[in-house]
Amino acid sequence: MADRVEVPPVDEMVDGRGGVRPHWRPLLGMLGGMGEGVLGERARRLDRAFEDEGIAGVLPGTKREAAWRCDPLPLVLPAAEFAALEAGIAQRARLLDAVLQDFYGPQALVAEGLVPPELVHANPAFLRACRSEGRAAAAPQLHLYAVDLLRGPDGAWRVLADRTTAPAGPGLARENRRMLARIMPEAFRGAPVRSMRPFFDLWQDALQRLAPPERPDPAVALLTRGTHHPRWVEDMLLSRELSCALVECGDLTVRAGVLYLKTLQGLQRVDVLLSRIEGATLDPLDCAEAGTSGVPGLLDAARHGAVRLLNAPGAALAEAPALAAFLPAVAERLLGAALLLPSVETLWLGAAAARARLAEEPGWLVRDANDGASPAPIPLDAWANAIAAEQRPSAFAATRLPTPSVAPCVVGEALEPRPLTLRMFALFDGDAWRVMPGGLARIGEPASLGGALPSQGLSKDVWVLAEEGADIIGPAALQLPPLPIRRQPGALPSRVADNLFWLGRYTERLERAARLVRATHARISRGVVLPREAAEVAALIRCLAQAGFTDAEDVGASSAAQALPGIIAAELRDGGALPGLADRIAALTAMVRDRLTADMHATFTLTLRAARAEMRDAGGSLEAISRAMIPVLRFATAVAGVAAESMVRGGAWLFLDLGRRIERAQAIAAEVGFALDQPPARIEGGLRLILELCDSVITYRSRYLTILQPAPALDLVLADESNPRALAFQLAAIGHHLDEVAGQEDASLPAEAAMLRAEAEAMVAAVIAASDQAAAAAALPARLEAMSGRIAALSDAVTRRYFALLPATQTLGLEGAEPAMRGAA
Repeated sequence: MADRVEVPPVDEMVDGRGGVRPHWRPLLGMLGGMGEGVLGERARRLDRAFEDEGIAGVLPGTKREAAWRCDPLPLVLPAAEFAALEAGIAQRARLLDAVLQDFYGPQALVAEGLVPPELVHANPAFLRACRSEGRAAAAPQLHLYAVDLLRGPDGAWRVLADRTTAPAGPGLARENRRMLARIMPEAFRGAPVRSMRPFFDLWQDALQRLAPPERPDPAVALLTRGTHHPRWVEDMLLSRELSCALVECGDLTVRAGVLYLKTLQGLQRVDVLLSRIEGATLDPLDCAEAGTSGVPGLLDAARHGAVRLLNAPGAALAEAPALAAFLPAVAERLLGAALLLPSVETLWLGAAAARARLAEEPGWLVRDANDGASPAPIPLDAWANAIAAEQRPSAFAATRLPTPSVAPCVVGEALEPRPLTLRMFALFDGDAWRVMPGGLARIGEPASLGGALPSQGLSKDVWVLAEEGADIIGPAALQLPPLPIRRQPGALPSRVADNLFWLGRYTERLERAARLVRATHARISRGVVLPREAAEVAALIRCLAQAGFTDAEDVGASSAAQALPGIIAAELRDGGALPGLADRIAALTAMVRDRLTADMHATFTLTLRAARAEMRDAGGSLEAISRAMIPVLRFATAVAGVAAESMVRGGAWLFLDLGRRIERAQAIAAEVGFALDQPPARIEGGLRLILELCDSVITYRSRYLTILQPAPALDLVLADESNPRALAFQLAAIGHHLDEVAGQEDASLPAEAAMLRAEAEAMVAAVIAASDQAAAAAALPARLEAMSGRIAALSDAVTRRYFALLPATQTLGLEGAEPAMRGAA
């Protein structure tokens, strides 16, 4: 076996004579004027920008924290080089689409011996439910195509892998460009960089054109794996770029052969579904691999033309690594032309001649023949063991990778050359394949880059330079009928409404805990509880226990000054009540990221991170703990302000605010009850505590000066609808929101909110009418406890009515018009 000669890599920026390539000179000229250390500082700013705007996690340490990073130096491609890549990528996309049509149709390529049957019938990605016997499969099979490219030492680009099922990366490429333009705007001034925007405009228009012709106002949805998946952030970004609904499998149902989105307004038809999940998991009725996931009946609806599914569910078949060994001959057969963009050297080890080459020649990497998502090559000794264990050699392919080109990357304050792989994207717009003028350059060794796009890594923006004097031509405008004016809420999936509802509740719960901690600190900070404050401290202990400070239940008022600081400090550490609430809020914020603007999301995340950092650093000092509550209150205020000023009064705002109002109403009823649960002679301390916890001290003083009496105090915190901290205000808002959601079809929930409000007014009226107001106030805790329970029951009723999605009903005999259903379906 001869040794393989190592060939030095091509440097993307520097030519073989040590000079800078012409298309890099404008960028390097700009960098030369930035000054020492500026580039490293821009790299750090870029990392922070990605973290602040949702590519990373909401809180430090969350799952997506170390996601994609973008190097501040782009990869620059001259116009002529991109034109050659564009032609090769478009040709390859046409070829793979034709291959898929044949594999899922007559299978002439197999019959003629151009492709071995093992790469089709034995491939797990071959979905038999998608085959059209005896005829070509419906065209096109591909809508979006991605290709991973390597530049070898000879300067030529070669294909490392084809991506035909839910190709990842276009959203990340768009985000890289947006962030880089914001952090380093001067870099774009001297270079004619082509915009990516026309590509996404074409994509959006193409999705509209793919809808059934009888649907003049088609509904397009992007199917995502869910917020738990590393690709979810990109799916969210793509749904925004393409102006389509972001849905999960649980949001969809098939009725009478038609695909619907389950929303609070009922079932809404979906005409085009851009799937970002594997075809084998789409439909449990047709694909055993789907198990209980997927959308039952989806493939049948697609087969009958009720919905257009993109890419075709069986498109993963074209990703088989071994297929690259046969594409040159297949291209001659189907296209009558040689490949413009060849693959890296590949062998299918089902052939004896290929196995002989593997044994004789160095430099081969063995991998699964069918699984294009598997990144790790198989060591040669493992390959030999597999053969010894009688595993078929046809299950493996061998690839020989050239030494990849290198590009400069910012490492600290210096530039270092690193190997790269280029991912580019193409779109079929109904007439031709259009290639994105840009892409995603990934940094790393190519052996680790051949599989599916990982959840983290270092990337580069890809600049395609425009030719001198070239015109920018966007897509032609679609001829659509005028849209009717709509002011009702848009389609809001029940899952999203549920997440918004609990985001509101947990935010309010965190604010309540912060107010309780501050009120407790004010009374025990001296190290001893004064006799006149003992009743207030006892009430606060009950409030803290209800708020999740479980160890506070056994603390007496006399020992509170000594016991409570340690208990509160413990609940601020990781795993405690307050960090737990912050983590839940972070998770819910991520889940509703597609419903928040960039500014809203930044407000949520930055203020929450500041609050979480203060909790972590508070230690055991009472003073530090009290200070740590200030950013918590700022976070809650920021959420309330941004919701009030930046959210349309529709479904999303409505359920966010409904959650806040229900949580606050329940807390007010409980806290007022605890504060009043004492002898009438000591009721004044309870009233002071009530006004403080309801943030109504200043309002009370402005109305009544320094005189504190039960009736005026309780009227302010229980019955005054003009006070946003009053119980009546919450109940009025709850009733209004439920009336907006239910309309005239279900008046039971708004009626219950109205009865609760009447009960709050009746309690205050009873105190006003009593000859002994203190005694009347002291008699209210039982009624307030009952009210708190009724508010909790109302919350449960809202959950059952709008969020608890039930199994899909039988559709036998359901024909004709779309079913009109409200609420969960």
